Amino acid sequence: MRTGGRHERLANSPYYGINPSGRVPYLMRDDGVGLEESAVICAWLDHLDGKPAFDFPAGHQAWEARRLEALARSMLDGLSVWSREIARPQDERSPTVIRHEADRSRRMADLWEAEIDHPFMRGALNLAQITLACALGLEARIPDFRWRPGHPRLSDWFGHIAARPSFAATAPPAHH
Repeated sequence: MRTGGRHERLANSPYYGINPSGRVPYLMRDDGVGLEESAVICAWLDHLDGKPAFDFPAGHQAWEARRLEALARSMLDGLSVWSREIARPQDERSPTVIRHEADRSRRMADLWEAEIDHPFMRGALNLAQITLACALGLEARIPDFRWRPGHPRLSDWFGHIAARPSFAATAPPAHH
């Protein structure tokens, strides 16, 4: 729950009656079944019209697609931990966690600078690209997440994808 610009966890939140794990994202289908985890929700939404655009390609390329998507998700997961940690009151923050996630973000930015020219990251829009763009966009919410210096290809890639109307309209708000 958000109150006064701060996140507050409520032990008896009614949300837990809908989603016992309390994690987001969580999608409640019309039939009352809940879906948790971004990849599951995206796949379900992608199949609604019977013309999925984000299915994995066949053969060896499927493993490349999954590998890149997993790397992007690892970066996003680490940044999510970092973001939650800095949102805590100062006296509840873990410097060890913050340092670990900052170090991970630097390693992942280095890795993505090397991987960003992979054909799967330059072709038709896919979940690896969307997930990576979401991760890099968190620079707006994590003041110390400075991934652009030393990563010109990654920065160029992000500039192109962030300019897409769908990304520009849903960019995260800046950290205050």
